[in-house]
Amino acid sequence: MNAKPGDWLIVEIAGTDNATRRAKILEVGSPDGAPPFKVRWLDTDREGLLFPGVDARVLTREELDALDTLTAERATVVQRHIAHRRGTS
Repeated sequence: MNAKPGDWLIVEIAGTDNATRRAKILEVGSPDGAPPFKVRWLDTDREGLLFPGVDARVLTREELDALDTLTAERATVVQRHIAHRRGTS
């Protein structure tokens, strides 16, 4: 897993209330972008040094924006479907 400062680390945590965590990558451990990464967690604003596990992935800002757009579009479709079903019940 390689990254550059400004990329985002997404950690999918199965079986917890906080299913996804995001951290902005501030520094990388080597010139080729390999871990460890110094990150700032979005949910706590805390910084730390991290060796990502198998539940993590790195996204560029553009990839993260695209993911957020897709997620919002899916949520809108689900909400419309629910509203339609309530209106026809």
